[in-house]
Amino acid sequence: MGFAAAFLLLLLLAAPAAHAVQNTVGDSAGWTTTGDHEGWVQGKTFTVGDTLLFNYSSSHAVDVVSKIDYDNCNSDNALSSHNDGNTVITLSNPGPMYFICPTIGHCASGMKLAVNVVAAGGNSPSTPFGSPTTPGTTPSGGSTQSPPSPRPSRAPSIMNSGFVLPVLGVILAVMS
Repeated sequence: MGFAAAFLLLLLLAAPAAHAVQNTVGDSAGWTTTGDHEGWVQGKTFTVGDTLLFNYSSSHAVDVVSKIDYDNCNSDNALSSHNDGNTVITLSNPGPMYFICPTIGHCASGMKLAVNVVAAGGNSPSTPFGSPTTPGTTPSGGSTQSPPSPRPSRAPSIMNSGFVLPVLGVILAVMS
């Protein structure tokens, strides 16, 4: 009985726990008209459960929009609108998501963001405007994209956490 309990405890401790990541849009610059939001998204992977934090002044807002409204900088049909200056949006579903600032002229000057959300366990980095390309193919821009690099693990390693030796000691004590 003691061995089974110790084994179960070991399994529970060894099971990795996935952690959602909060991404601050534009990093320290925030959600601004001067930010390079298309550049900011390059190489990042957004996973279901992650969040986007938009920090912005009172002259801005965040609208979640469709692809066509994103392409046309149209906020009339926004799926949701936020203007609190500190908006957190949870990425709930895989697929592309589109964000614009509805203030007149801001989207047209580059205050827009497209991210591709992957299912948990996915490892594909986001591509601009949510338009995936197959590794080794030529996207419409004419350059060849290299294969995506593996996504770093978000799970803490129990090997590096200082748990392993004490846990093994308890298991050996229970078994003897």
